[in-house]
Amino acid sequence: MSQRLLLVGHGRMGRLVETLAHDAGFDVVAAVDSRSQGTTWPDADVAIDFSVAPAVPGTVARLAQMKVPAVIGTTGWQDAEGGVRAVAAGAGIGVVAAPNFAIGVNIFLAAAERLATLMASQPDFGAWIDEQHHAAKRDAPSGTALALEARVRRGGYERPMPIASTRAGSIPGTHTLGFDAASETVTLTHAARDRAAFARGALLAARWVIGKQGWFSMSDVLGL
Repeated sequence: MSQRLLLVGHGRMGRLVETLAHDAGFDVVAAVDSRSQGTTWPDADVAIDFSVAPAVPGTVARLAQMKVPAVIGTTGWQDAEGGVRAVAAGAGIGVVAAPNFAIGVNIFLAAAERLATLMASQPDFGAWIDEQHHAAKRDAPSGTALALEARVRRGGYERPMPIASTRAGSIPGTHTLGFDAASETVTLTHAARDRAAFARGALLAARWVIGKQGWFSMSDVLGL
């Protein structure tokens, strides 16, 4: 049975989600953006937000009023997360928020946490993160790089860990976690070949969150 999907943001990612939605079991009821703020949004079973950071708090507030669960793929709005969480909780809607919805990336993050646990007791290894994205990406470091840093810290690695960001060309997204010692280097890398991985992951999260209440991550969706 098809579910009704509302798209918030109709840029590159929003259009890609729209293209893949039917095969994932969704009917797109509308695609809204900043020009749609004064219009009525149609009812839907779930919404996917790939818009811009400043719009996220208002979008979630509006979806909360409609009692529509949300998947948030927009990055760079985390300073407002406390308020957004409170609005969602007050309305009793489910929200999946993640800096990156690619399934492989989320497995990569889980593996990075385990690697950090092993390296925490090895003082000769220094850590670093390198992330590369297309020239149009606005936030640096990327949300995924910050999530990677958080997972490494959660794994128990407390020493300095610089993050290097590159913005060039059309790179979909490459993230590397490295540990370097005098005579050897250990690296863990995820490279996206195109943005379809992000869109498919968001659609998976959208189907999963329907009927749920609470604030979730892709780790919850994937059972990691």
